[in-house]
Amino acid sequence: MSGDALLQVRGLHAQYGPTRVLHGMDFDIRRGGITTILGANGAGKTTTLRAICAMVRTSGEIVFDGERIEGLATENIVRKGIAHVPDGRGTFLNLSTEENLKIGAYTRKDRDQVAADFERLYGYFPRLRERRRQQAGTLSGGEQQMLAVSRALMLRPKLLLLDEPSFGLAPLIVRELFDILAEINRKEGTSILLVEQNANLALNLADQAYLLETGRVVISGPAEDIRNDEAVRRSYLGY
Repeated sequence: MSGDALLQVRGLHAQYGPTRVLHGMDFDIRRGGITTILGANGAGKTTTLRAICAMVRTSGEIVFDGERIEGLATENIVRKGIAHVPDGRGTFLNLSTEENLKIGAYTRKDRDQVAADFERLYGYFPRLRERRRQQAGTLSGGEQQMLAVSRALMLRPKLLLLDEPSFGLAPLIVRELFDILAEINRKEGTSILLVEQNANLALNLADQAYLLETGRVVISGPAEDIRNDEAVRRSYLGY
């Protein structure tokens, strides 16, 4: 395993029932970096995140922070320091903003630090402070996405998995959210693995990129190289 890799995946297969979706994927997530996985609908992007979290049947090797984690239960993978923000956000709509954040901290032992983390996250997302007593189901789509990201960050994860965070949001809100993610990565060193349909957006945020096609990595490299390769953009990214 390379010295600066926080996550290393080798020979990853994943399937739903008899249907195999991933076919022997290899990829690394650099410690402190932002990596994006790109590809068309059905390429296996969401399944890759679910496979890391043991939410789908897998085979292959997954090493996180020097330790094999394949075969662990999802809740134990969370305790190791991997937080997942699924597509659809997974917000508890009947609970308040603050109650959602408390749920995010449920695995933590350092209760004295949890209150400080509320303040830390409200600093990044001041709108959530304004709405901390408000029922999450009454928040706008952008606010719910910010809440979902904040709830995951309450775990103080080493690795944050984000599945289509821009989906259904206005461009201005998306830009604000991605600016905050870049700031969190820069200030706190939280590694991020981003699945995103908006390839241009993702490549502007990330430093490494992997392109999937039907469950296989077809191209990988620095995000800037992929963003600047006209043939790759035209063939795989559609812009």
